[in-house]
Amino acid sequence: MIKHIVFWKVKDEFEGQSKAQIKQQMKDMLEHCGRVIPGVVELEVALAGAELEATFDVVLYSVFESKSALDAYAIHPEHEKLKAYVAKVRTARECM
Repeated sequence: MIKHIVFWKVKDEFEGQSKAQIKQQMKDMLEHCGRVIPGVVELEVALAGAELEATFDVVLYSVFESKSALDAYAIHPEHEKLKAYVAKVRTARECM
């Protein structure tokens, strides 16, 4: 198994979407990828909120069966859709 953790900061607004809407859209898209892409063992998305001190807005914690499963996830068409959206709304990204 391999763990994949990603943190994003997002814009305050994008094409009429508020920061809260952007974060929720990312969460929905990430969770969809976790349901439809083979090889995902576990996938959890957390959103920063006013009640928690946070330096990033969205965090992804995921576990894959293998490195090859993570590689397949990275190029899957549903993940490509997610990446295209995130590229437009993110201001920073950290990955481990």
